[in-house]
Amino acid sequence: MQNITAGATEGIALTCGMSGSHEFIFTLVPIVYGCIFVIGIVGNSMVVAVIYSYMKLKTVANIFVLNLAVSDLTFLITLPMWATFTATGYHWPFGGFLCKASAGLVIFNLYTSIFFLTALSIDRYLAIAHAVRSRRFRTVVYARITCVLIWLFAFLLSVPTALTRDVHNITNLNTTVCAILHPKIKSSAIRLKELLLAISLMKSLLGFLVPFIIIITCYCLIGRALVGARHIQKSSRSRDDEVLRMLAAAVLAFFLCWMPHQVFHLMQVLTQLTLVENCAILEIIDTAIPFTICIAYFNSCVNPIVYGFVGNNFRKNLLRLLRCSPGGAPRPHPSISSKMSSFSFRASEALSLTAKSKASSDIK
Repeated sequence: MQNITAGATEGIALTCGMSGSHEFIFTLVPIVYGCIFVIGIVGNSMVVAVIYSYMKLKTVANIFVLNLAVSDLTFLITLPMWATFTATGYHWPFGGFLCKASAGLVIFNLYTSIFFLTALSIDRYLAIAHAVRSRRFRTVVYARITCVLIWLFAFLLSVPTALTRDVHNITNLNTTVCAILHPKIKSSAIRLKELLLAISLMKSLLGFLVPFIIIITCYCLIGRALVGARHIQKSSRSRDDEVLRMLAAAVLAFFLCWMPHQVFHLMQVLTQLTLVENCAILEIIDTAIPFTICIAYFNSCVNPIVYGFVGNNFRKNLLRLLRCSPGGAPRPHPSISSKMSSFSFRASEALSLTAKSKASSDIK
């Protein structure tokens, strides 16, 4: 999506032309968007249906995963518009309101997705390392309150992005784009520059760096707890390995999907702050940005796989849903993180036994 230098909203002349405008982008990116839309809608809808129909909202993990899937669905509905925007050579035919709303929903999904992943990581850390002490905090009520706070906080963070987006006419190219306006009026330009800098810093810090540090820290502490407990219960090795693989996949997916976009986004911000008008540099950045966005959007497809389809219980319930099997008598269905949750008590007990054994050896 283009960043433009404006003289006026009703008529804008670009100094570097439509940088990043290539036929292969206009062809390939919409196809990728279409695939992400189909896979993401189907995958996340299945997650919502399975959790709501069979697993119920009786565990903290299920509540967070359900909200994560709903967050991805709210974003995915905007992909057809972005696909059309790219396929038509960055021409936006949907009006100003949908321009603002779609841009806001993209950032809204960024924050909600990462915040829910972070909440899941913290919940898993508490379930493993502090299984007994955290039981009074890891309740359905607290989980729902956390979800409400995440939705509200993400909405507030996404409002500035929506306000700085609008539809602009490019006079020398006879097209209309959904983009950020950079006015030449000095007072307005300075205020807008400061606002865009704040938005970009929030996107990099709150939308990636800080949550990633929290997630990595939680998973390192989880791994240490599991490794420590493994010395006590060798029979749990296969279950531990499965949990660790799931956690590693979640971190890897998070990092690989968002890191390229964050890097080029930072480069884009630097060019805006220094008012770089080197068309070659802008061409490289604007050409790479659509592909990094595709990778970032793919995270909405990965989430159902990482947090849902890796679970045996989820697959069984999915087959029941596809076969339209009746619910029958209510039976306890473990959550998506049931294997880890059930092991958390054994891990805590093992850690406790380790501490007691060390204490008794010191006495002797």
